[in-house]
Amino acid sequence: MENIFIGIASSLRGFFSGLGVPDLYNDIIMLVVKLVSILVFILVNALWLVYMERRVCAFMQSRLGPIHVGPKGLLQSFADIGKLLGKEIILPKGIDLVVFLLMPVLIFVPPLLIYAVIPFGKDMVAVDMNIGVFYLLAVASLSTILFWAAGWSSNNKYSLIGGMRSVAQMVSYELPLILALLGVIMLTGTLNINQIVNAQNGIWFILTQPIAFLIYFIAGVAETNRTPFCLVEGESEIIAGPYTEYSGMGFAMFFLAEYANVMIISAMCTVMFLGGWLAPFGLDFIPSWLWFFLKMYVMIFIFMWVRWTYPRIRVDQLMGFGWKVLVPLSLANIFVTGVGMYIYRAIGW
Repeated sequence: MENIFIGIASSLRGFFSGLGVPDLYNDIIMLVVKLVSILVFILVNALWLVYMERRVCAFMQSRLGPIHVGPKGLLQSFADIGKLLGKEIILPKGIDLVVFLLMPVLIFVPPLLIYAVIPFGKDMVAVDMNIGVFYLLAVASLSTILFWAAGWSSNNKYSLIGGMRSVAQMVSYELPLILALLGVIMLTGTLNINQIVNAQNGIWFILTQPIAFLIYFIAGVAETNRTPFCLVEGESEIIAGPYTEYSGMGFAMFFLAEYANVMIISAMCTVMFLGGWLAPFGLDFIPSWLWFFLKMYVMIFIFMWVRWTYPRIRVDQLMGFGWKVLVPLSLANIFVTGVGMYIYRAIGW
């Protein structure tokens, strides 16, 4: 499969070169093709994850879940899209019209840019960057601004409060998430995601950095605003946080963006801690992309498992846990990793 993807890319490049397209424009065309492919991948997987979450939720709550629309309810997500497309887009009075309408569109820009540097298999990455981890974290932080702008532009005090909650939560948990990844970067000495995956050829970093993995996972749940950290949706107000004034496809875009972000956190967990596309137990005859997606979907299932197991916590507990527990623990992990590396080199292993 990897050779198929590489062959298709080479064929397209050769086709445009044969038409006399300059190399610069050829590179731009190939980049656009890759970005469109990534966007289709995000949307298709987001629709599948909506169905998957309903089935997982139903199983854990001893319910049936979607069963009527299509075989096993597989078309339920498409029925929801049709319903949302038919809903009227309501524009409240006093809103910042340009910002209000742009936010549901721009919310998909960070995931699109992030997936460009994530390797889905061996030699299956759109853009291989030497500073891939730095780029990824920098682009991911842009989502914070978009959530706040969505709440602010709605001219609704509850939306504004929800947007501010989202900013406070995401900023608070970005710090331990980044610090958790520093342990892996210290061990590998690189920010290149492909090189980090290759460094796990002998042993996955979940075994050498178990505390960092746990911190990353908890911070990732908070970053995606999922239960038990879904404080942007005020329980006492019965509203949808910064999305309160959005209707129809405007709300649907924010809803799908949540699943796109869950995929990003799970994909990064796969490449940073679970060996990426590397096969365990020497099972190299199975395609590398299949291993990557298997690991990623295991992490996504755990995300859903946590959501339907634990209750929502209070906002003071949320903020206190991030700053008083995860940040000190992540700093301690960095210190222990540094000491371990020093001892390892001093002994000369």
